[in-house]
Amino acid sequence: MIGTAWQQAVFFGDKMDLFSMQTQRMAPLADRMRPKKLEDFLGQEHIVGEGTLLRRAIRADALTSCIFYGPPGCGKTTLAAIIAENTNASFEKLNAVTSGVADVRRVIEDADRRLRFEGRHTYLLLDECHRWSKAQSDALLPAMEKGTIRFIGSTTENPTIAMTPAIVSRCRIFEFRALSTEDVEKAVRRALKDGENGLGFLNIHMTDETIRKLADMSNGDVRIALTALELAALSTDADRDGVIVIDDGIISQSMQRRIVPMDESLYYDMLSAFCKSLRGSDSTAALAWSARLLEAGCDPRLIMRRVMAHASEDVGLADPMAMVQAVSAMQALNLMGLPEAKLPMAQAIIYVCEAPKSNAVAVAIGEADEDARNLRHETVPNHLRDTHYKGAQRLNRGDGYLYPHDFPGHYVRQNYRPAGTEDRDYYRPGDLGFEAELKERKKQRED
Repeated sequence: MIGTAWQQAVFFGDKMDLFSMQTQRMAPLADRMRPKKLEDFLGQEHIVGEGTLLRRAIRADALTSCIFYGPPGCGKTTLAAIIAENTNASFEKLNAVTSGVADVRRVIEDADRRLRFEGRHTYLLLDECHRWSKAQSDALLPAMEKGTIRFIGSTTENPTIAMTPAIVSRCRIFEFRALSTEDVEKAVRRALKDGENGLGFLNIHMTDETIRKLADMSNGDVRIALTALELAALSTDADRDGVIVIDDGIISQSMQRRIVPMDESLYYDMLSAFCKSLRGSDSTAALAWSARLLEAGCDPRLIMRRVMAHASEDVGLADPMAMVQAVSAMQALNLMGLPEAKLPMAQAIIYVCEAPKSNAVAVAIGEADEDARNLRHETVPNHLRDTHYKGAQRLNRGDGYLYPHDFPGHYVRQNYRPAGTEDRDYYRPGDLGFEAELKERKKQRED
């Protein structure tokens, strides 16, 4: 019989029949190969290694409500199942996409009855917990506070952003990391050897190099690696000796292309890294992050909007051509589309990175905005008021205005500023690039 008694009870109920057994055998390889013991769990040494808080809590059956947060295929659901297997508690599983408030209430009622009459706690594993509505969250809160339910949320999204704060505040967050290539290799080798739940009943031959390639292309996602392995094994005919030879070519066909993970949290992290690379003058890093964003399906216009913003925010007048390059690349993208527009996009990214840096423009507009919000709005000084209408002279509008082109150097000192800003100096040029020249011009006018 395949699987443990716990698996049978959780997924198929207490009664096992031939149909249930057959269904379990037909489950995907990744599900069949889930580790059942902490000793077999791969990766995440920072949270389940020897001596860690989580490992001690599991062994002592003292784990309280928590959220497992991390990329797909790194072991979040598997660890929750191991917790259920290694404690005396009951285990319930819901999916935030398919469950409703009625399901939550049923789980709470069963948990309350179990705690009162059997003295057993109940763990509730909620997959995709970031998709839970406020109504569902509110229905669970009282049971969490009383200890009737020990909540384990599993999510690929940053819970502090994507989840109800009331739930998050009552949970300890454990952040999972993508598995290493070595960890994925171990999972693949286990599946090849395991004759009960894995593919050990097949005579499969894979070289170490091919296994390494499969693990490397999965980008730390065991589920992807095992799914590709199963597809390759079941779709490849055995040779005359009955051996199923899986080589690099078959793996490439099964995987199609290297998997680039992307969720909302990772998207913003990658975009942040891209922006900081632009500001930090590292064109290699900026190109690397932009390529990964595009490979993951990011709208290229979003990338170019950031390039245009940073052309002013981080380069500004130290090199005015940076904005010209950025806007031109955006126009090229709109006219050409991908993949042709990758060249002008890369050109603009490199230009902004390599240009001299100054945030004087960003500082200037920030200070001007702050004064606009906080200073009292007085009337415009009379000499600056509009005179392009009949009757302006009768009202003495514009009296005292000095026309700069009537003076040497086309400049004359006079007050142009709103009341309250006479002593302000928003734009303070730096010493790099074209701003060094602007700084000297400004100094000459003020002397």
